[in-house]
Amino acid sequence: MKHTDAARGRSRGFTLVEMLIVIIIIGILAGMMMLSTGAATDKAEATRIVSDMRSMKTACVMYYADSGEWPEAISASFDKYLDVPVSDNDDYSLTTSENVLWLSYKGGKLAEGNGVSERLAAMAKETGLYASASAEPDDPDYSGGAEVFMIVKK
Repeated sequence: MKHTDAARGRSRGFTLVEMLIVIIIIGILAGMMMLSTGAATDKAEATRIVSDMRSMKTACVMYYADSGEWPEAISASFDKYLDVPVSDNDDYSLTTSENVLWLSYKGGKLAEGNGVSERLAAMAKETGLYASASAEPDDPDYSGGAEVFMIVKK
């Protein structure tokens, strides 16, 4: 008579409890990955905003070098200085306040609760970000909000 695995007390599959434990562990790991991915996405978006603002600032300087005057608004004349046309992008604008030319961004990425504002606030001192065009130009002070500013010309 042959002895089967079931007769010896061994089973060939996983029990329901073992399967549930594995599913719970996978769920916990996936949740941890989603949290870290969200933070990385916010930081990447904040870095993109700062990079775009620096590119726009450089475009302003090149515009000044070509024309001899500082731009008053972002227009199609900027497109030749940038890789991506910005003339149809309403998220960026130029403002003059007390002889200081400011570049601002007020896109939807700065909405409350998405983490981009917090990442920009952490980068404010090293990248020269401000909360308003009336801020003291020598002291970057962005701590959050719906609009962020960068000095083009003092």
